[in-house]
Amino acid sequence: MNQSLDSTYWNQKYDTDEFVYTKTVNRFVEALCGKLAVESGSRAIDLAGGEGRNAVWLAKQGWQVENVDFSQIALDKYLQFAADEGVAGLCSATCASALEFESALAPVDLAVVAYLQLPEAQLDTVLNRLAATLKSGGTLMGVWHSRDNLANGFGGPRDPDVLPNVETILRALGNATNGGHSLEIEVLENREGQIQTREGLKPSTTLVLLAKRLS
Repeated sequence: MNQSLDSTYWNQKYDTDEFVYTKTVNRFVEALCGKLAVESGSRAIDLAGGEGRNAVWLAKQGWQVENVDFSQIALDKYLQFAADEGVAGLCSATCASALEFESALAPVDLAVVAYLQLPEAQLDTVLNRLAATLKSGGTLMGVWHSRDNLANGFGGPRDPDVLPNVETILRALGNATNGGHSLEIEVLENREGQIQTREGLKPSTTLVLLAKRLS
């Protein structure tokens, strides 16, 4: 079974007092989204946002943000986290599958998907749905464990079927364009990072995307 689409698995994983993926924003989300202009009423969706480390960070930058995840346990932790950080008024939650979600905030100015590792056909569906949630001029930001990590890095799943690369994302965005969502790619590349292992810091390859919807 693809654990990425197993809500029971994720509910069990998140059913702990600790934050499984910490409360610290992902550094690639911070680097790419931190440069975006935020105006009063700017809206964002964080798809498969889990316990909300990125969603809460976005809210603290001034975004009205919706965390969509199919783990209600993760979303409950996120909403409490948002309250603790004083941004509850900017944070909402929707319990839904990444393949079938309907955003309560759409159309949005920003759509983020971080480390949703899915087979190519399902990732294609996700990126098309995200592109459809964006308003004209809105930004799509993605981050994944890269397929190149299998040969050159550590961390993430070891199954190539759920590890995208540049070509995978280009095909998905091409399909989105065919679906009527014109997207201009600003960033699509592997970036090098590090992860902590029992043997110390190890290199890790991360795929990042930044694209703008033109129409």
